[in-house]
Amino acid sequence: MKGLFKPKPRTPAELVLQARDLLRFLDQNTETRERKLEEKMSELSNVILEIRIVLFGNGKAEPSPDACAHLAQDFFKHDTFRLLILSLPKLDLGARQNATHVIANLQRQRVCGRLIAPEYLENNLDLVDILLPGYKDGEIAITYGAILRECIRHQIVARYVLETEHLKKFFACIQIPNFEIASDAQATFKVNNAYLLILLGSLCSCYRSYQNSIHVEDKFAGLANFGISFCVMSIV
Repeated sequence: MKGLFKPKPRTPAELVLQARDLLRFLDQNTETRERKLEEKMSELSNVILEIRIVLFGNGKAEPSPDACAHLAQDFFKHDTFRLLILSLPKLDLGARQNATHVIANLQRQRVCGRLIAPEYLENNLDLVDILLPGYKDGEIAITYGAILRECIRHQIVARYVLETEHLKKFFACIQIPNFEIASDAQATFKVNNAYLLILLGSLCSCYRSYQNSIHVEDKFAGLANFGISFCVMSIV
């Protein structure tokens, strides 16, 4: 008899709507009583898990391409992607891990044959301004690092990182005393060899901009740790 009353799976649109409502609640109700907050957090954790199952399958069935496409479209269209990133520090470890997988997967989803994440990220590059400083927070550093690596796989984000003050911040990140975090920052910087050509052009520009700084040699010396010292030699 139990099978007769099994709840009907929610549609991608319903999942995104509930996730958005819960994320907004957490963002706007900082003084909610503890019990109510725990209930909402539990609901959100369950919704994030359901979304992950839609995107990755449940071990018995492969994910539906149509369901994945609709879910991704709604996630980006209604800015739930941003809300989820901003709420990561508030999630427990399990929900945070599921959310990280969801965020990474959404960036690879295609709608009508094209990736939609690059266009969204182009209009929301300030998310990088949130993710990169996360390396200074030991509680969230690895999570933000994993998400940042996925974002940098999109050329628009890679260019933004390499053409702004973030480039200098990366050198500071790899010198963080915490070995795990510093290594993660290095992995992020090296995320894809396909961007080495972009990196070289950007480094040339950066070198010319900073050549009057007495710290420029120290900044670029760190590149040797990434195995791309030839970039520096090319600049000189």
